[in-house]
Amino acid sequence: MFVLVNLKTYPCDPVAVAEAVRDVDETTDARLVVAPQASHLERVAETGAETWAQHVGPIEHGSNTGQTLAETVAEAGADGTLINHSERRLKLADIDGAVRAADRADLETVVCANNPAQIGAAAALGPDAVAVEPPELIGTGTPVSQADPDIVEDAVTAAERVDSDVSVLCGAGISSGDDVVAAGDLGAEGVLLASGVAKADDPTAALEDLVAPL
Repeated sequence: MFVLVNLKTYPCDPVAVAEAVRDVDETTDARLVVAPQASHLERVAETGAETWAQHVGPIEHGSNTGQTLAETVAEAGADGTLINHSERRLKLADIDGAVRAADRADLETVVCANNPAQIGAAAALGPDAVAVEPPELIGTGTPVSQADPDIVEDAVTAAERVDSDVSVLCGAGISSGDDVVAAGDLGAEGVLLASGVAKADDPTAALEDLVAPL
């Protein structure tokens, strides 16, 4: 089971969370990953935790002020990147360009989408994985597996029809080990979460709870 902790721009200590991710990862068969802000990538990667970017742009070296270059992310120690998170949405052509840019830099990719129809379109672009995240559930503590489990099952079906090699992840409202198990029961191969760990008083305990049932 793939578990990606997105730190967004929460006022947490990214190194401390990364150390918790690293330590708990060593105790479980799950694959734990942390995605800090771009300016924290190098420090987080130095902890030994698997580190991902929150975004890369559909760009190459050149005149791209304010953009995030895939090669720079990789040089900072990232192994992968999210693309098209609901808080950083892109047009379809730019999603395609960002996936190509990440491939060029040997970054693994997860393309986020809001619903099964978008999941099918995202899977057609050839990412490593897609993640279904209804935006209205993000940060609520109510997982999509409870609010509308059909969305997860339909997303799995939509991706399978397009490209069976593209994994499907589940996001929005994930906060407990039971949520992770429920996502797996619906066909997801992993989860994305943020506040459940980034805002936790004890990130290690929060992560241990997430992977305990696995």
